[in-house]
Amino acid sequence: MSHRTAGVSRRTVTRAAAAAGLASAFGVPAAAGRARAATRIGPRTLDVSVPSAALGRGAPLRLILPSDFDARPTRTYPVLYLLHGAHDDYTSWTRETDIESFTEGRELIVAMPDAGPTGIPTAWRGGPDYETFQLTEVPALLARDFRASGVRAVAGVSTGGYGAMAHAARHPGLFTAAASYSGILDTTAPGVPPLMDAIVARENLSPRSLWGSPLLDLLTWRDFNPRARAGGLRGTPLYVSGGSGVVGGSGDWLPEALESALWLSAHSFADTLALLRVPVTTHFYPGGGHSWAYWKREFTASWPMLAGALGLPE
Repeated sequence: MSHRTAGVSRRTVTRAAAAAGLASAFGVPAAAGRARAATRIGPRTLDVSVPSAALGRGAPLRLILPSDFDARPTRTYPVLYLLHGAHDDYTSWTRETDIESFTEGRELIVAMPDAGPTGIPTAWRGGPDYETFQLTEVPALLARDFRASGVRAVAGVSTGGYGAMAHAARHPGLFTAAASYSGILDTTAPGVPPLMDAIVARENLSPRSLWGSPLLDLLTWRDFNPRARAGGLRGTPLYVSGGSGVVGGSGDWLPEALESALWLSAHSFADTLALLRVPVTTHFYPGGGHSWAYWKREFTASWPMLAGALGLPE
């Protein structure tokens, strides 16, 4: 769970010009009726407003396109989905990491979809359906307008790490690989339901609007729990990391306390995978905090797995 910081300055492209601008700059077909608001961030990076029936509104999606996207108009590309954490947004991966320069020259699309202020990409009991948005509506747009292939991998931090494993477990075969960095991987582990409630309440939302009561609606909580759905991950390359977050290790107590709160959840998830004989690469390290300083390192460590699953030379 990271905090928002000021975003980069950017030039807004009007809705009327969006289709033509995308077509000329990125080789995107400007089909009739498909114009949508877009924001050009850089030579390869843009934000698109995705019309979403699942959310009942347009929602933002940040994309990093391949370096040769315009030069190879018939080429399709695999997609790496990167999910943000709580109290952050779809800009976090480009704001906090070097993902733009890291993917320079690599033939893939990087998609960073919105997951709302809590960063919990699920079908809310009393609200929006971010699961459908991320898994149905965004891929449909990418395939139609950006030549995305059906090959996709997913990775996320914090609540986005939850989303990466929940998506892959609940929809077996949809992703060729999944990686979680300090994710919430057992939503019913001791201490985790109150943490989920706190994340939701911090955004002035009713905790019961997520999945209802952890006790009265236990079946719903289990249905969206990565550990309870771990069997669906069989055959999917997995990477799971997290720190023990011993309070006092660095003097910054809050990130360490948050990391400590998820330690049991991560191990419970990994232990369940072991019982099911589902292979997973884990990196559980002493100390550490719930912050990008560790997540950037873990993304780099998991990259060979993600690249292999996407069919990229590495």
